[in-house]
Amino acid sequence: MKINQYFYQKVQYMTLFKVIDQIKERRKVLKVTQEMLAESSGVGLRTLKQFESGKGNPTLTTLGEICDALGLEITLEIKKTEP
Repeated sequence: MKINQYFYQKVQYMTLFKVIDQIKERRKVLKVTQEMLAESSGVGLRTLKQFESGKGNPTLTTLGEICDALGLEITLEIKKTEP
């Protein structure tokens, strides 16, 4: 089995929509508006609105800035599977 095939079979990807939902939920819990988040993260308001509506495709840097402002962390993890 090739290494790439192994990783594709073993890694479950979090979809962008799940990331968007987590960010929107955290923003609401903290009672932070999109405008406040844009200002505190340094991400443009238009970019943030496009991202939250599912129309944008943010870079990892942009995601990191948004998550950092909300006290969230981006992690990549390979899930263990049962043999």
